[in-house]
Amino acid sequence: MRRPILIGSEIYRHSIYGAKHPLSIPRVSTALDLIRAMGWHDPGRYVEGPVATLEQLSRFHDPAYVRAVQEAEATRHVSDEVRDRHNIGRNGNPVFAEIFSRPATACGSTLKAIELLHEPGVVHSPAGGTHHGRPDRASGFCYFNDPVLGILALLDAGIAPVYYVDLDAHHGDGVEDAFHGDGRVLTVSVHEAGRWPNTGMRGERGGGNARNFAVAPGFNDSELGAIVERALVPLGERLRPAALVIQCGADGLADDPQSKLELSNGAIWSAVEKLVHLAPRVLVLGGGGYNPWSVARCWAGIWAVLDGRDPRAP
Repeated sequence: MRRPILIGSEIYRHSIYGAKHPLSIPRVSTALDLIRAMGWHDPGRYVEGPVATLEQLSRFHDPAYVRAVQEAEATRHVSDEVRDRHNIGRNGNPVFAEIFSRPATACGSTLKAIELLHEPGVVHSPAGGTHHGRPDRASGFCYFNDPVLGILALLDAGIAPVYYVDLDAHHGDGVEDAFHGDGRVLTVSVHEAGRWPNTGMRGERGGGNARNFAVAPGFNDSELGAIVERALVPLGERLRPAALVIQCGADGLADDPQSKLELSNGAIWSAVEKLVHLAPRVLVLGGGGYNPWSVARCWAGIWAVLDGRDPRAP
């Protein structure tokens, strides 16, 4: 198997959702800068993420919605009708300068990763993981849903079954709902109980092809380790997936302001290390994370793990 590939983009360096928005912080650019600073960057295995096309985005999203997001970027404005229909410009989904090009780049990066994964390998795209996006509306800071688009691209290429593991503090509702009842995709989400979007209750099966672990506030490293070893790994071994997609939201870390979980970077790195061997094709995405420094450490360390390095080493 070839060495892992890293996908990034400079669009995230100066793009913010708004001065007071939780995503006013740099995340992808900070993680990439830390990877370079640690000497872990290999230009020969770095790919600049492309912008997804209207046709690519419309594989899952309503073309009228995609055009509405494009228009919002061009005019920096949405009508009351568009705001109400597509949830743009409200509920944490603001109109901002790169409202189309930024999420479309995350989607283009994920789709480029799937292209690379037609052959066995591992790709890390920290800009991805926008798991709340809906076919015709924005949700939870997510305008498009790149994990869904990536999984659909795998299925279109005849690569199945697909195992999707979501480690974000928030339930991966958009991905679960997209594959409700689709026997080719098993979605698993480990998230904080009682936190927005208040779905993914313990025992919820999403048409039979989902598993949900809604955990209590204070959820810690040993508890995540137990779920990984006793549930996530056995589920993957039973499924024998042709491809694995891991959403690595960093908002479950102890120093993140958007959850009450108590995880360390080491717990996330260990989970990825144990899961990555379950399939010949692995896509590792980012997700939530609202402390720029903890996000940078988490995602840079994930890249180190995928590249066979010990991120804890001096």
